[in-house]
Amino acid sequence: MRPTKLMPLAALTLMLVLVSPAIAADYTVVVDEMVFGEMPAELYVGDTITWRNDDMFRHSATADDQSFDVDLPVGAESIMTLTVAGEWSFICKFHPGMTGTLVVLP
Repeated sequence: MRPTKLMPLAALTLMLVLVSPAIAADYTVVVDEMVFGEMPAELYVGDTITWRNDDMFRHSATADDQSFDVDLPVGAESIMTLTVAGEWSFICKFHPGMTGTLVVLP
């Protein structure tokens, strides 16, 4: 096979696609009827979560280790950017029976 002028361009394009950073995703977790909505399956560093309280009570999303504490008055939203990979259990500090887990991949 004879090299052509397009081969270096094709190789460069492939390299840029392979090493380009992933685009961050935005997710929404709705709190309603005293329950945290479903957590997104694959969260990555750089993604954002919009926590939205559709319930008639004030809630929070508070990490067990206090690394995050999102206050959610009735009807409020709060945006949290994921900056560190890891796994965090969290509760509603006003209703400790409400629990969840965030798993953030690098």
